[in-house]
Amino acid sequence: MPGDHPEDRSQAPDRPPGIAGTDPDWTEDLLARARERSEVDPGSTTGGPARTGDGPSDASGEPDGAAAGERPRLVTRQDLEARADAGPPPDPVAPDDTFVVPVVGAVAGSPPDQVGLDIPGRGAGARRAVLEWGSVLVGALVLAMIVRTFLFGAYYIPSPSMEPTLSVGDRIIVNKVSYRLHDVNRGDLVVFSPTGPAAVDGIDDLIKRVIALPGETVTLDAGRVIIDGGLLLEPYLPAPDITTGMEVVPGCTGSAAGACTVPDGHVFVLGDNRANSRDSRFFGPVPVDSIAGRAFLRVWPPGSLDRL
Repeated sequence: MPGDHPEDRSQAPDRPPGIAGTDPDWTEDLLARARERSEVDPGSTTGGPARTGDGPSDASGEPDGAAAGERPRLVTRQDLEARADAGPPPDPVAPDDTFVVPVVGAVAGSPPDQVGLDIPGRGAGARRAVLEWGSVLVGALVLAMIVRTFLFGAYYIPSPSMEPTLSVGDRIIVNKVSYRLHDVNRGDLVVFSPTGPAAVDGIDDLIKRVIALPGETVTLDAGRVIIDGGLLLEPYLPAPDITTGMEVVPGCTGSAAGACTVPDGHVFVLGDNRANSRDSRFFGPVPVDSIAGRAFLRVWPPGSLDRL
């Protein structure tokens, strides 16, 4: 027969002995391996041999033993029952030098479930909010009083004496520290307290424009203002020749009809509405000490914010 010819065996050297049933040892080994595979975990759904997972694997995913040509060890029913009887693995024990984070607010010797967080109640939170807002309001009021008394002041224009620059109802901000830093300048809008002939019942403050400084002589010529013989340019007026009504001015030095020399420590002031303004033409020069400050900003009405 062809299978008994010696040359046929030499052509298939890799065929295991007994493939044709002539080697009983190979047959018994095959049956033993089949019995081992039938004893794997019954919960497996693949039906194939289960890997133990106990040993490390190489990069190809095979256990080290398989890579070395050894047959992988199969998990038997006895192995699984032995692991179940052993119980759960013990908890890992921390080494002696393990750092333990303390629980905030924990009382020494008390279990963790008895640690109190000491959260304030609703009443305590309300009282604290009242105290905080009260402190803020008091501080704001004190700051506002300091600012109003020493730094800035808000004033209301009650008359048309400064038109067209300022109208009735305008509100302005006055800088109260300006003249502590520098002298009064010509053209400044100043707020002052009227005294002597300038005092008017029911009026505490007046606002006018500075025209002449101490030592200067003011005269009029054809409705125009002359300072020490020179023409004063006044672009804030609707017309340059509308100043009239200056005759004998009280409080001037060496005064004459139609002229006034301003004494030291005083300024000569006029309203921009020259036809309807009670100013130095009637009550004389104003003491610098009576000036509360310089008006520098109009803040009302809305849309009329402007520097003065």
